[in-house]
Amino acid sequence: MREIELKYGCNPNQKPARIYMEDGSELPVEVLNGRPGYINFMDALNSWQLVRALRRATGRPAAASFKHVSPAGAAIASPLTDEDRRAFFAEGELSPVATAYARARGADRLCSYGDWAALSDTCDETAARLLLPEVSDGVIAPGYTPAALELLRQKRK
Repeated sequence: MREIELKYGCNPNQKPARIYMEDGSELPVEVLNGRPGYINFMDALNSWQLVRALRRATGRPAAASFKHVSPAGAAIASPLTDEDRRAFFAEGELSPVATAYARARGADRLCSYGDWAALSDTCDETAARLLLPEVSDGVIAPGYTPAALELLRQKRK
């Protein structure tokens, strides 16, 4: 894909922006579902840089919750206590990348409402199940398992 027309510019009242490579080459990202806006892409790209840096620095899966080009939370994978699970609304079996996202979103659930989620590792079914009931605008990850992608496609809009 060489160009993506976005939902709108910086704000919904603006005409659509677009993303393309200046040299005309293929884009390094792909939209698998939905139609993001300009701010969504800014959140996606900034959060992606953060989780990749955390992953490289710690060697552990990382996640972030971004809203309006600022992190609402960022975390690395770590087992959840029973108290954490209640606080983060994270029940059931969770993969390391899912625990990282539970911690990142749990850092400030109010500010994370309508966030952009970033995962340093492949989005698996447990991470998708955690994301499914949340109000979030999108997820950026290096890949998605088929089961995770199927679940995420059920999200409204």
